[in-house]
Amino acid sequence: MIDTSVFQGKKAAYYTLGCKLNFSETSTFAKLLQEMGVRTAEKGDKADICIINTCSVTEVADRKCRTAIRRMVREHPGAFVVVTGCYAQLSAERVAGIEGVDLVLGSNEKATLVQYLSDSWLEREQLQHALQRCHTVKTKEINTFQPSCSRGNRTRYFLKVQDGCNYFCTYCTIPYARGFSRNPTIASLVAQAEEAVREGGKEIVLTGVNIGDFGRTTHERFIDLVRALDRVEGIKRYRISSLEPDLLDDELIAYCAQSRAFMPHFHIPLQSGSNEVLRLMHRRYDKELFAHKIALIRQLMPDAFIGVDVMVGCRGEHVAHFEECKAFLASLDVTQLHVFPYSERPGTAALSIPYVVDEQEKHRRCAELIKLSEEKTKAFYERHIGEEMEVLFERSTRGKAMHGFTPNYIRVELAAKDAREEYDNQLMRVRLGAFNRDGSALKAIGL
Repeated sequence: MIDTSVFQGKKAAYYTLGCKLNFSETSTFAKLLQEMGVRTAEKGDKADICIINTCSVTEVADRKCRTAIRRMVREHPGAFVVVTGCYAQLSAERVAGIEGVDLVLGSNEKATLVQYLSDSWLEREQLQHALQRCHTVKTKEINTFQPSCSRGNRTRYFLKVQDGCNYFCTYCTIPYARGFSRNPTIASLVAQAEEAVREGGKEIVLTGVNIGDFGRTTHERFIDLVRALDRVEGIKRYRISSLEPDLLDDELIAYCAQSRAFMPHFHIPLQSGSNEVLRLMHRRYDKELFAHKIALIRQLMPDAFIGVDVMVGCRGEHVAHFEECKAFLASLDVTQLHVFPYSERPGTAALSIPYVVDEQEKHRRCAELIKLSEEKTKAFYERHIGEEMEVLFERSTRGKAMHGFTPNYIRVELAAKDAREEYDNQLMRVRLGAFNRDGSALKAIGL
């Protein structure tokens, strides 16, 4: 039983690092605490509770987590500080040793974060000092699933449909941080989407660690989930976050092409355009399969936005492998590349691969692919200038431009002089004009 009295009148500050799944979970933490009487701290407020949801995808992410934790402790002296997420699971003792941290929760425990917070808060007050306690479990014992369908301070909802991963790619620690693949039922996810409708939601992004692997727990299929969600009245748009190429079925692509609400928008991790490097990574596809998926999407949805993850400079990636990857990416009709350098992760199989790419060379390779990405994105946007499309706008700070996205994920800017508070969370038909000042969006014309 949660003692809600400890929360009455308290203020909480939240900080999230990493993926959309983390942001979705943090929004759920905030929603649960709000139901207990906790208000979200405004800028400049001193919070009573700090919750930091961490990432550990790279060594840089680990450093950012430690910096964020120390900053939150410094900005909110005396607050009860809870750290959770992937870095908390993988490096619990190190996190617990940071001065000012009261509670570290691993992947199982964060599903009942509010209960842990309530119990530990009372204990800290009785003891008159910080607990500095950590709770984590071994990977094979991570088995909880925390439902999450939240929007936080955004317009779009993020629906968690799956957690964990069974793939164990050689460079990745995510299976150790989040456990094996698991999921709730289709019926429960449909119910959460229907609740989002009642709250006024119009767009939902499906999130997870490896969402195409949906169904391991319930023996259902991801495409059946897509079909069921497509029938939920009131949700105008769905987007599918990162989906592994080997799990992106041709049947799913064909369904999305003619569905009522699933948008022509895909995010597909490639990681490398060299089959030899893909084998070193223990990826479950080759570049020929990837090219087939891109070609099929383009055939059925010519205007689809296609984002691609690419890892640069992993162990074993010689210059010839990188050049092969770059040429392959240049040949693909994709919209944007999410380029990131390989980072050594303790305990991963990649550490046994002998050839190491130095940091300067990684930087050079990243820069080349980022330039290629910018060229592709600009060309994609330019093709649509002058067209009319529906944009779902999100509220902005008073006096600032509003932004939103077209069905195929083109970012659109509505000038501050034309922005209206009532446009928030509204689908508005606009004509796409020229690029805005910094080139990050197209201007909305004719609203």
